[in-house]
Amino acid sequence: MGDMSGPYVIRGSVSLPEAELMWRFSRSSGPGGQHVNTSDSQVELRFDLANTGALPEVWKTRALERLGSRLVDGVLSVRASEHRSQWRNREMAATRLAALLAEATAPPPKPRRATRIPRGINERRLRNKKQRSETKRGRSGQGWA
Repeated sequence: MGDMSGPYVIRGSVSLPEAELMWRFSRSSGPGGQHVNTSDSQVELRFDLANTGALPEVWKTRALERLGSRLVDGVLSVRASEHRSQWRNREMAATRLAALLAEATAPPPKPRRATRIPRGINERRLRNKKQRSETKRGRSGQGWA
């Protein structure tokens, strides 16, 4: 099939180092007929997040914090078995891992700055509300006779 299409870029110039990726293959339970009983097409990709040197320290801390529930002894694991081909499942697992790490290492959003509603807008809203109220009160039919 050819070579993997790596390196898998997380963000900027930081990418997943091929040497730190641990691959495991097993039989997939998905579609494939008799072929699936003989080939190891399911892929499990493991990445030791706690001991990696590929990520900047700030990113690593952020990722360990955000992905804490998914880690087992500091190792992040991703599975792929959608495709019948092991190669395509490898691609899928690596892409998923890179996307997961990109999301986990993203900087936190800037805090929202509270803004005041301008007085003119508030007054206009109250004036329209009062006018609407008068219109509705005029429809009640009281005081017609």
